[in-house]
Amino acid sequence: MSKNKSSRKFAQNKKYGGPPKKELQKRDAEFTESSITKANDRFQLKELPIGIPKNLDNISHHSFAWENSPVSIEIEAQVASLVMKKGEFGWLSESRVNEISQSISGMDISIDQSLSLRNALLQQKTVYGHYKMQSRSKAMYKLYKEGMTIIELSKRFDFPPMNIFREILKEKGWSKNKIKESLRNPDRFSQRERNEFTEAEAADRVSNVDQSETQIRADKFEDIISDWFESRGVNLRRQEEMVAEQMVEHGRPVNTPDVLFLDHVMINNQPIAWIDAKHFYGADVNFQRKKMKKQTLRYVETWGQGAIIFRHGFSENLHLPGVVLLDQGPLNLDSLHQN
Repeated sequence: MSKNKSSRKFAQNKKYGGPPKKELQKRDAEFTESSITKANDRFQLKELPIGIPKNLDNISHHSFAWENSPVSIEIEAQVASLVMKKGEFGWLSESRVNEISQSISGMDISIDQSLSLRNALLQQKTVYGHYKMQSRSKAMYKLYKEGMTIIELSKRFDFPPMNIFREILKEKGWSKNKIKESLRNPDRFSQRERNEFTEAEAADRVSNVDQSETQIRADKFEDIISDWFESRGVNLRRQEEMVAEQMVEHGRPVNTPDVLFLDHVMINNQPIAWIDAKHFYGADVNFQRKKMKKQTLRYVETWGQGAIIFRHGFSENLHLPGVVLLDQGPLNLDSLHQN
């Protein structure tokens, strides 16, 4: 059996991903047309949408071709089975990364895309398994008191180490505030708890406390996108500007995509009113898809059709109503790799 036929059979048997994209596009056709109209007409409304300045002059028209290379659902399904192992929630060793690289050799998917897909699957596994973990908390605490480490518990029960550590502290009678403050200041822990925290944090890339490096790269990616369009003469507003404005007017950020266009912008012959940057692979994974849909529907309802640009590309079967999906296309991402 060929590799493509084998991967297709896997996808069918496991029912990986959401419904076929064509079915969803047909279902959402009326909504899509409405979002396109809204994007085209947003500057002519009597009451302008939030973020668009009044008396906006010299609205220009721009059109860009954007080449995409989506990953087939068959390949994504096959790779999903390769990147997940029981009790494995942390950053992968070089040997494990090499193992995955060899397994995907010849497939139209990169190692960066595969590892980003793994992260999406880990997030889903963590969220959907949360109540199951809570139901096992007393059993885990008993074993912890008997000397089993957090890492050993994670491998045995298949829950993220840091979430198990939080459950152990809850079973010890700690309040949410005490847990939160102690995680920020590990010196407050006893010697064993400090050691367990250090090891759990290092073995957990999903529920770990320090996500600062990931956020720094995401911010850089947003700047690269904004800079690219501005360098081509597109008038736009950046997220930080809109956040500051809405904090003054509403006391909180109300609706803030990463980029709001103040010109008419067409990408691949589709009107785009806003852009959101995602520094990950756009997987056809239920939890990630629902999270993005909830966010982007607010933007579509306000400004009309927009786009998401994924740092690591996206699944060909991923569908978000009113949203055009793009990969890194013509962007130069060299600065993301600089310290």
